[in-house]
Amino acid sequence: MRKLIAGLAAVLAVALIAGMFVQSMIPTPTDMLFPVHAVPAPGPLPQSARQVRVEAPDAAVLQGVSIPPATDAKRRMLVLGFGGNAWNGADVAAYLHRLYPAAHVVAFHYRGYRPSTGKPSATALIADAPLVRDLAIELVKPDVTVAVGFSIGSGVAASLARDGLVDAIILVTPFDSLKAAAVDLFPWLPVGLLFNDELDAAGFLSNSDVPVAILAGERDSVIRPARTEGLRQRARRLVFDRTIAGAGHNDIYDRPEFVAAMREALAQLSSTPAKST
Repeated sequence: MRKLIAGLAAVLAVALIAGMFVQSMIPTPTDMLFPVHAVPAPGPLPQSARQVRVEAPDAAVLQGVSIPPATDAKRRMLVLGFGGNAWNGADVAAYLHRLYPAAHVVAFHYRGYRPSTGKPSATALIADAPLVRDLAIELVKPDVTVAVGFSIGSGVAASLARDGLVDAIILVTPFDSLKAAAVDLFPWLPVGLLFNDELDAAGFLSNSDVPVAILAGERDSVIRPARTEGLRQRARRLVFDRTIAGAGHNDIYDRPEFVAAMREALAQLSSTPAKST
């Protein structure tokens, strides 16, 4: 009897260890949403770029890049960049600097994306966004502040609009709900049970008077058109809406019509009067 019990215990122990090993090998939705080890190293930055940092209340250190304008402008404009889940902050800053050379650009590496420390999650990114915004405001002292969010970063930018912390936002390949977008993308996973990283972009914008621009790809297979349409329907103050014909989620950036639309969006948002209270 003792041998039988010992044998069963050994089998259970092996099964438990095997189960733990298998579980450790299966990526969670959070791992898939924030692939920190798959983010490429930053590309070159202009000589004028400067490193900036801010410490979060939980002691995570967020590292970023500040690039001053390359040309003169009548108003001091700050553009805050929030990249997609496979972008590093330096490349976000460099890209926005090329798009908007008359603006002062600030973008940060998300927590957990080296050299920033900490662990990424939707909740943490939403909490970090005002810290990044406050540091940039103190640094630039802008007349106008515009947040630009790409893909998953569109939800982070939308959270700043909810709280009235920016004057306008530009959302590229955005979604209404990150959870709904994840269900579309990972239909084989029980996302409803496992998902802890909601970014309710539609909810953020439904009661916000901050002007919004949306740019989407006609053939986006990552953020499905229904997700972007859901955001359009809920955005309270949508002032610019452009779908780039034939563009997908990643190749949209290579298209001249997208670059033109991004510049047009900023110009229109800059000329949109503030909502009277």
